[in-house]
Amino acid sequence: MPKHQQRLITEKQFHDATLIWNHHQMGHELRPCSAAIGLGSHDLGVAGTAADLYRAGLFPVVVFSGGNSPTTRARFPRGEAVHYREHALSRGVPDEAILVEPKAANTGQNIVLSRALLAEAGVAVESLLLISKPYMERRSYATCRKLWPEAEVVCASEPLELDDYIKSIGDEKLVIDMLVGDLQRVIEYPKLGFAVEQEVPRDVMEAYERLVRAGFDSRLVTT
Repeated sequence: MPKHQQRLITEKQFHDATLIWNHHQMGHELRPCSAAIGLGSHDLGVAGTAADLYRAGLFPVVVFSGGNSPTTRARFPRGEAVHYREHALSRGVPDEAILVEPKAANTGQNIVLSRALLAEAGVAVESLLLISKPYMERRSYATCRKLWPEAEVVCASEPLELDDYIKSIGDEKLVIDMLVGDLQRVIEYPKLGFAVEQEVPRDVMEAYERLVRAGFDSRLVTT
């Protein structure tokens, strides 16, 4: 029996969540970039992935960006970027390859403040590797294309399937709520000027609507 058939969520809900999970990932082919940004969150896998990609020679410098939020304060009491830096150092990234941006409170600030920090450090950026949670690739891409249109953007995240990510978080309801919440932002934020618009396929949109009706809505924002 597949793992997801043993879950509390239904088979259909898992299928819908998988459609959204796959849509969130951009599927970019990784290539060397001028710099990387590790977007702050609750997920330490961002820093681990950044370390792996640095060792693979994909960028010479990474900015870890993020302060605190209600969902990360307990996990990263000194701030997301500070804890990311420490994890990357433990994974072999040299200190001189890391910049820390400790103030950003949202994705737009991650991009804007990291851009300023890279400029201050004298790093000329033509291409940018954005490293995020797996379900945040599309939103981070749309945000960066809006706020830093001159840079070529490549997205990356820890290579996990939805089942494995749910296991790493330990709360399937929360994970699906987060997938739904990020898709709402992909849909709504362009209307507010926060991101470029992207097409949402019909089957993904229908999956989103079914999950919202089923109560996977704790991460929705008021629009």
